[in-house]
Amino acid sequence: MNELHKALGEISSIRRQMARSTEFRGYGPATLATTSVFAMVAAAVQARWATDAAYHITRYLTIWIATAVVSAALTGVQVYRRTQREHSGLSDEMIRMAVEQFLPSAAAGLLITIVLVGAVPGVLWMLPGLWQVIFSLGVFSSCRFLPRPMVAAGAWYLLTGMVAIALGGGRAFSPWVMGVPFGAGQMLVAGILLWTAQEDEHEG
Repeated sequence: MNELHKALGEISSIRRQMARSTEFRGYGPATLATTSVFAMVAAAVQARWATDAAYHITRYLTIWIATAVVSAALTGVQVYRRTQREHSGLSDEMIRMAVEQFLPSAAAGLLITIVLVGAVPGVLWMLPGLWQVIFSLGVFSSCRFLPRPMVAAGAWYLLTGMVAIALGGGRAFSPWVMGVPFGAGQMLVAGILLWTAQEDEHEG
């Protein structure tokens, strides 16, 4: 029995090593382009429903958290289906690896939001910039098993996050401070994935 457990452990270790050395193909360009549209729609909704977000922070948070949840759910379903098709035998390891790379940044974003809302509401204007900076860290963390040009997407979110923080005060709550960075950023990610997929097909 001990030999069996040892053999199973070695097989599991080999599969993890294979997953770490394989480029992840679970993200689909069409789905990520759809999340780009979600971001722009959310910005339009905020412009109409929460014009002065500093005085309607609950509405602001509702709009953007709901957008993030819907986008994450759509992406999660698509990643599961696509990974089953693209990575077959390694699908479980690849999905686990993808989650492990992005989960810390997602958890950090949630915790920072809770702390600022509950303890220091006076600096909530920093949230848009912080969300983008944290998202950039998730992208950078995932870059090691994504196409190399994906670094550009991480740099984009880091830059837009710094700009959002630099705006300061009420200006940081503009609908387009969130809409443009995530709308353009997700479209950039989709474009990179589409371009690298076409390159791989051409080389193949």
